[in-house]
Amino acid sequence: MSSARLSRYSIAAANELFYEEGVHTVGIDRVIERAGVAKATLYSVFGSKDELIRSYLAGRHAVRRERMLRALARHETPRERLLGVFDVLGESFAEPGFHGCAFVNASAEARPGSPIEEVAGGYHAWVRTLFIELARAAGAPNPEDLARQLVLLYDGVGIAARMDRDSTAAAAVRFDIAP
Repeated sequence: MSSARLSRYSIAAANELFYEEGVHTVGIDRVIERAGVAKATLYSVFGSKDELIRSYLAGRHAVRRERMLRALARHETPRERLLGVFDVLGESFAEPGFHGCAFVNASAEARPGSPIEEVAGGYHAWVRTLFIELARAAGAPNPEDLARQLVLLYDGVGIAARMDRDSTAAAAVRFDIAP
């Protein structure tokens, strides 16, 4: 099996197991069994469980970013794009098997300075930057402050959706947040 194919199978298995059960709860042997690969081969591709987790989270970030940017491109005004972020978030809450934000979940289990913390922080920085750019395009007088508030809403809505099992939580953000 090629290393690219091995990587795909391993990431797919890690994605299912880590997202459903947690990055530290799931042992590497379960990922290996689900992926149908040898332990030595998995370690030769990823080097460590931490690097497998990093790859899992990086893959989720890439998918989320692509989905978000594709959805926002369909909106005509800056205000619609700002609100559209929450529409995309709400769509993910309604998906079968929603278990909350993979980055929040993984970072809750991370050791300070770990690769998990690094990649989760990178995702969160991307969300903040997205909101700054959208707020700037909407003509907000202080885009950084508005972005900070929107990130807090974004994070809070995701946690509420998970904790309350409320797939409609993102709809609560539908108030006038931009001119």
